[in-house]
Amino acid sequence: MTECDVAIVGGGHNGLVCAAYLAAAGLRVQVLERRSVVGGAAVTEEFAPGFRNSVAAYTVSLLSPKVIADLDLHAHGLRIVERRALNFLPLPGGDYLLAGPGRTKQEVAKFSARDADQLDAFNAELETVADVLRGEILRAPPNLVEGSLVRAGAEAFKALALGNRLRGLDHKGRIALYDLFTKSAGDLLDSWFESEPIKALYGFDAVVGNYASPYTPGSAYVLLHHAFGEVNGKKGLWGHAIGGMGAITQAMASAASARGAAIRTDAGVREIIIEKGRAVGVSLENGETVRARAVISNLNPKLLFTKLVPEDAVPADFLRRMKGWTCGSGTFRMNVALSRLPSFTALPGDGDHMTAGIILAPSLRYMDRAFHEAKLNGWSREPIVEMLIPSTLDDSLAPQGAHVASLFCQHVTPEFTDGSSWDDHRETVADLMIATVDKYAPGFAASVVGRQIMSPLDLERTFGLVGGDIFHGALSLDQLFSARPALGHADYRMPVPGLYLCGSGAHPGGGVTGAPGHNAARAVIADLRAKRG
Repeated sequence: MTECDVAIVGGGHNGLVCAAYLAAAGLRVQVLERRSVVGGAAVTEEFAPGFRNSVAAYTVSLLSPKVIADLDLHAHGLRIVERRALNFLPLPGGDYLLAGPGRTKQEVAKFSARDADQLDAFNAELETVADVLRGEILRAPPNLVEGSLVRAGAEAFKALALGNRLRGLDHKGRIALYDLFTKSAGDLLDSWFESEPIKALYGFDAVVGNYASPYTPGSAYVLLHHAFGEVNGKKGLWGHAIGGMGAITQAMASAASARGAAIRTDAGVREIIIEKGRAVGVSLENGETVRARAVISNLNPKLLFTKLVPEDAVPADFLRRMKGWTCGSGTFRMNVALSRLPSFTALPGDGDHMTAGIILAPSLRYMDRAFHEAKLNGWSREPIVEMLIPSTLDDSLAPQGAHVASLFCQHVTPEFTDGSSWDDHRETVADLMIATVDKYAPGFAASVVGRQIMSPLDLERTFGLVGGDIFHGALSLDQLFSARPALGHADYRMPVPGLYLCGSGAHPGGGVTGAPGHNAARAVIADLRAKRG
């Protein structure tokens, strides 16, 4: 038996962030990771001889600058470089839109002078609301609680403080905030722009990891969620971690270890130990017991409460919500080894566009059809694909002259209703994704010398992403902010005393942010210090 102050279930990026903060506070921390490598879905692995890539999470922007600074991740080897262009949207007719600082407006004007004129005003509104979100991701949201007047009063004060911050917005800003939290991305974008390429460019961010149409109400928030990031102090940019996403989590693990946290791999947790109504430790799959004053889970909350916590330890209404927790990103993830750089019909040869997020989805209507076809048939025959070629920025990932590409594909069904499995369809859909890229970049399929396929089922098996959900639960209005993961438990404290949540199923949600880990650590430190006092 092992004893510690805090046991963290899962060594994904939020678990590592949480561990680093707790260890820095002088607590004895054990991180328990089921796999042989830490990092969760943010890992870099060799998937074909000589070819390495970020296996699941594949690009960086949302990682909190405060977390980077507090953990001194650069001193632990982290280096992030910026894309030379932000996004590249090749179009079926041979035209294209290439977006990035200093070039987007001119590119949009090729399709609509009116839209080019609208661009600054739209971006200003989006940035105003993104700034509000940036200010809230490192705070627990107001928590709707029952109990003592002291606790209820503290939450009321928190709500009042939030209200004061929102009052800092002018009337126009409040309207923008309301629209971005309630409208569909399609309706929002249609109200601003007339040309399809710019709407598709923004609309893609509304369906990333979101098994929905861009015309689904609430999808505008998913667009916003992808807009609050920054790279190297520059807002709204996306970048690449040299060495892949695993370089981020290896730096986090190094920072946590340097502060005294113990990190164990091949240490899968079988059950949360509950005694006298309180979480007091975990039992491992190898039969070992780890006793702790606090247990923190980095898992999807649905997985935590339906697999690891005894049902009779959880209030019935909370357990019912967890069983109904909506998961499923509609994501099909691939890594491909390439003998050569692809060349796009719309913009042949090498160039800045090869460092961009390459979006193969020419319109909002195309995205809408892709969703509805996936709902009906299991996957869209005209899927949405974003391709990144990180080896254009990082030559450590592939042999000289060769390249690696990440294919992040939407929409596919998380589960089949006809009794079949993704094991039955994986190769067929992978061939479709390759063929989709080949339509825009002829010869791409012939250049593929190796591939790694991660269907929703593979993402669940490998990383514990239930239904392949990259966000640990849909970013829908009923699963956000004070309702993430449930009303009364948005402060990272779960209904079982001594049990906490630090993963993406907690506020502010998915993406490689480090924010849930940061916020959960604050809650645990406050509670353990109060007990000592």
